[in-house]
Amino acid sequence: MGSAIKGVHHIAVTPTAEQYQKTVEFYTQLLGMEVKQTWGDPERPHMMVSCGDNSCIEILSSEDEIPAGGPLAHIAFATDQVDEIMEKVRQAGYEITNQPMDASIGDQPIRVAFFYGPTHEHIELFCEK
Repeated sequence: MGSAIKGVHHIAVTPTAEQYQKTVEFYTQLLGMEVKQTWGDPERPHMMVSCGDNSCIEILSSEDEIPAGGPLAHIAFATDQVDEIMEKVRQAGYEITNQPMDASIGDQPIRVAFFYGPTHEHIELFCEK
């Protein structure tokens, strides 16, 4: 039986609105990473850029300043067992910030959940449907 975690799906960063374009240019032009998907609106754009394997950097436009936790918003692990893993997390007593839910990014349906790990790192479980 293999691991329920299939790898890193994405690492999310949250630049301020003023830093957003520079952040996009850094990853896409300077580092040459391919844009995989965009969504949001002109005031709050978001995108996923490929890291060259099956993982991405998610660039989330922040409304204001860098969040209290810093510019690294969360790390998302790819899995097809969001609910099963969250039950283990719940039983172990970790703080859950978002219960499992169906959502979408652009036209891609997903199932996600969020919780804090042992050093207060924000973790997302991410399943593409």
